[in-house]
Amino acid sequence: MATIENIWVWNKAVEFAKDVYKLCKDNANIYKDFWLRDQIQRSALSIPSNIAEWADRWSQKEFLRFLFIARWSCSELKTQMHIVKKLDYIADADFKNIMDKLDEIHKMINGFINTIKKKIEVNQ
Repeated sequence: MATIENIWVWNKAVEFAKDVYKLCKDNANIYKDFWLRDQIQRSALSIPSNIAEWADRWSQKEFLRFLFIARWSCSELKTQMHIVKKLDYIADADFKNIMDKLDEIHKMINGFINTIKKKIEVNQ
């Protein structure tokens, strides 16, 4: 059985969460806005955490549900980052960097979802 550490999208999401925490720590505007910072960090943590739920799931359908939650967390974080941008809290380059990484993870989760859906269809 594979371990969560061998799942590439989980590793990318963990590294991304680290990047988001660093951004929140280093960016004075985000750091001072406690509620927004807290929500951004929670969304970033939710992505790899929900992918990790597969470790204790025996059902592909349950795993699929947690992948959807991880994908929804990506969408939440995208929205929060757009708000940060609208508030002029972040430089264009930093915004682009975070959004590019987030888009890549979102696409990877979509690919994973499609793979699991196909496995479920084959087993029905």
